[in-house]
Amino acid sequence: MIPDYQTLMRPVLDASKDGEVRISDVVNQLADKFQLTEEEREELLPSGKQTTFSNRVHWAKAYLIKAGLVEATRRGYFVITQRGQKALNDNAEINNQYLRQFDEFRAFQGQTRNNTKTESEEITETIESNATPDEVLRAAYENIHATLSTELLDRVRGVSPGFFERLIVDLLLAMGYGGTAEDAGRALGKTGDNGVDGVVDQDPLGVDQIYIQAKRYAAGNTVGAGDIRDFFGALNLKKAQKGIFITTSSFSPSAVQTAKNLGSRIVLIDGAHLAKLMIRYNIGCRDEQVLSLKKIDEDFFN
Repeated sequence: MIPDYQTLMRPVLDASKDGEVRISDVVNQLADKFQLTEEEREELLPSGKQTTFSNRVHWAKAYLIKAGLVEATRRGYFVITQRGQKALNDNAEINNQYLRQFDEFRAFQGQTRNNTKTESEEITETIESNATPDEVLRAAYENIHATLSTELLDRVRGVSPGFFERLIVDLLLAMGYGGTAEDAGRALGKTGDNGVDGVVDQDPLGVDQIYIQAKRYAAGNTVGAGDIRDFFGALNLKKAQKGIFITTSSFSPSAVQTAKNLGSRIVLIDGAHLAKLMIRYNIGCRDEQVLSLKKIDEDFFN
């Protein structure tokens, strides 16, 4: 199990007790110390740019710097201070509570001298006391998206069948199917569609087309294997090579297996996946606020 950043504070401080150390070396030393598996060592953040363990070691070091227990010497290097050496000698349990005794750290967290916590800090500690700030931010982001996904599906289940079919076509166009042609995607309607609800051009020229089956079902009303076979038959009637079956509910295990047995001709998108795609491509939702995360540009200072 990958230790949290507060657990890593004392080991990071201890690693610097004999002089200047490089943070990348400390990451490797502590990975060995905590006997992390290869999978744990290689686990990446959602950004894919840094491992989870390295990120937590860096945050532990950053908090120690803010409290004055270590100080940065040059790019990627740090050294213990007298305050940090005293903490080691006192055999103190080093965590956020310990660091709050120092004015510099309280100022960093936005606390006053009487240890009154700000609203933002209380929210942070409520979400995950041992999470790094960016882990807290990601958790909050995921919670917001989960709530939005639920609300989107509830709204979609309440629209008319025609509106739902047009929504699906709009989504596929936003994903890049059909280029920019006005007639690249179209809902076919409820009559005379032979089991197909919509069609979208796979390419800007309309050389190939993808047919759509859209089921606006309640959460507990799963799509069964028979629905998949019916859609497959409709594709054969239209001599279509590819189809997308979309539902606001879910697919039964037999439906999933049936689609696999029929090869790669049918792609299944359930309600959870549909909501994620709608959020990603701003279908039925919009950007309310964009937050940019900044970090030090080391090359600038070099």
